[in-house]
Amino acid sequence: MAKNPDVDAWLATYDNPMKPVVSALRNAVLETLPEVDEAIKWQAPTFIYKGNIASFFPKAKKHASLMFHKGAEIPGDYPNLLGDGKEARSFKVTSLEDLDAKRPELLSIFKAWIALKDA
Repeated sequence: MAKNPDVDAWLATYDNPMKPVVSALRNAVLETLPEVDEAIKWQAPTFIYKGNIASFFPKAKKHASLMFHKGAEIPGDYPNLLGDGKEARSFKVTSLEDLDAKRPELLSIFKAWIALKDA
């Protein structure tokens, strides 16, 4: 798992009650999908694979929120990938237990993005 030191530094100063969930979500993605990179973009951690996949919304205090920039393009049925706009979709996690429950779906979303970009 290759962690970006810029994201480490961002997390070190992240003062939010959802910090443990954001950290666990980050680890889940990076541990499972070594082809996914990360960076700080738009003043927040962003996952990258052949383009921007998703960025954390750092101001949320009741959930960790990932915005999938082109979520509408990701093939498949994902009940927790929310939104009906032209492009973006969001994925929210309210606790570490909620992350455990949603982890398979979250990783499936990332895998579908990777497959789409590799096609």
